[in-house]
Amino acid sequence: MDLILVVVIAAIVAVLIFDFTNGVHDASNMVATLVASRAMAPGQALSLVAVFTFLGPILGGTAVADTIGGFVDLSHMSTGDAIGIVVSGIAGAISWNLITWYFAVPSSSSHALVGGLVGAVLIGANSGDVVWGISALHEHRLVGVTKVLATLFFSPLVGFAAGYLVQAAMRWMLRSASPGANQVLMKAQWVTAALLAFAHGTNDAQKGMGIITLMLVLGGMLGTFAVPTWVILASASAITLGTAIGGWRIVRTVGYGIFRLRPLHGLDAQLSSASVILGASLFGGPVSTTHVVSSSIMGIGAYERPRAVRWNTARDIGLTWLLTLPGSACLAGVAYALFSIVGHLFR
Repeated sequence: MDLILVVVIAAIVAVLIFDFTNGVHDASNMVATLVASRAMAPGQALSLVAVFTFLGPILGGTAVADTIGGFVDLSHMSTGDAIGIVVSGIAGAISWNLITWYFAVPSSSSHALVGGLVGAVLIGANSGDVVWGISALHEHRLVGVTKVLATLFFSPLVGFAAGYLVQAAMRWMLRSASPGANQVLMKAQWVTAALLAFAHGTNDAQKGMGIITLMLVLGGMLGTFAVPTWVILASASAITLGTAIGGWRIVRTVGYGIFRLRPLHGLDAQLSSASVILGASLFGGPVSTTHVVSSSIMGIGAYERPRAVRWNTARDIGLTWLLTLPGSACLAGVAYALFSIVGHLFR
């Protein structure tokens, strides 16, 4: 078998592993609101979330994949070196996902992917191979890393505002409702949770799709950047499998560690989060499901009872968000150094 083909296949497997860890990590964000508000049993919640996560990347287009596949430019490098850098970036992102999962800290797989790839490129190539997108700002366009970071930065703020406003609106509409309305709200969460899972699949699975397509272009298997159908299905399957297994360690942090969720809170968190994520997907902006869901819960808590929000937990999550980019970049740098050593040994 051709060596380049072997390298590309190995790299694709690495991306699918990342998609799997992404699903494990982010399942908690969707399942937590269902379980904490007692709208569903854990098994039911995971089944619903897994099905609609799978449908998201199949029906949701490829706008986010196009963005992710275009923020590094390694076309001038040899195929082996370029793919080695990409795999190092993926390894850094996977490592960060596993570390934060182990310590039950909700962190962003999107941040980890961006940090890992940028870190690997800076170590293995140079800063000019990263499409920063700064010059495009003068033309009022968001491209490259600038577009990625802008959506990752603003989406939690929008999520917080959406959670606050949706909670305010629902409180007003239900101001005369009896306690029996909680049963209706719990049933309604089946719809909003499905919408959130669909939004998650639409946005998050496209990140892996973008990287796989980039490697197919680098390996000469594709002439232009266009996501093949089999890549869509493979990424959807990997992230769905991770989602089906679930990240129960993080469920406790998101579902119980920020604000005590009631049926109305769970419904509003799902509705506001899904709206933000779907909006970003149409724009082609990769966002973090973790960021959006957690910040929307904070917004809901801020409207209901600010003192009941566990701001210490929110602070710890925020600190992790800040550390994810440099942390995953450093891990990617270590991975690249190890790959380079192994490569020299076999030459």
